[in-house]
Amino acid sequence: MQLVGPNHWEQEGDKRFAPGNIIVDSREANFIAILNPDTGKVVWRLGPNLPPRGRKDSPAPFPVNQFVGQHDAHLIAQGLPGAGNILVFDNQGEAGYPAHPLQVAAGSRILEINPVSNQVVWSYTGQNSGGAPWSFYSSFISSVDRLPNGNTLIDEGMNGRFFQVTPTGEIVWEYVSPYTGEAPTTGEGHPTRSNWVYRIQPVPYDWAPDGTPHTEAALTTPPAP
Repeated sequence: MQLVGPNHWEQEGDKRFAPGNIIVDSREANFIAILNPDTGKVVWRLGPNLPPRGRKDSPAPFPVNQFVGQHDAHLIAQGLPGAGNILVFDNQGEAGYPAHPLQVAAGSRILEINPVSNQVVWSYTGQNSGGAPWSFYSSFISSVDRLPNGNTLIDEGMNGRFFQVTPTGEIVWEYVSPYTGEAPTTGEGHPTRSNWVYRIQPVPYDWAPDGTPHTEAALTTPPAP
């Protein structure tokens, strides 16, 4: 959960989006909600009973359909492209009571949602980058952030993969963490190592103090095969 933060909805008179309200999402119960901490009341909610997702989403904008096991729902901050919309990593993993997995060939999504119209105004799946739906998939953990240049930074958490996509789905930067650690297991005596990364956070380039050692290397396009 996190503070809603300053936004144009509240500035235009919609008090549901007061900066001091708190946005939460329940990955087990498949809903996103905004709470008024002074009253303890839910002032805005989306899910859990949404229309089923079809085999393929329509081009945006389209009405929000079922997100599952989602993470990191937040309002895009003022000053960033899409400010005021809700950005969420839709895992499409296992959720519900009792927990129910989706189809084997599932893929995750990034959804940018207008919280007043409840329309998806932008989305990303592996297919937007020319891959299969499952080429982008993290059934748990993960995060997403909008960048100042309009691109979107994604943490595909269960694979330790970070990448940046343009609004059209072009991958312009990608990194897979080489660092592993012992991960939780379902059985005793069978330790598992993984490069899972729960969440990443972009910071301004000049965030590091002056004099912090660092190196830079220009990227070049690899030759065509």
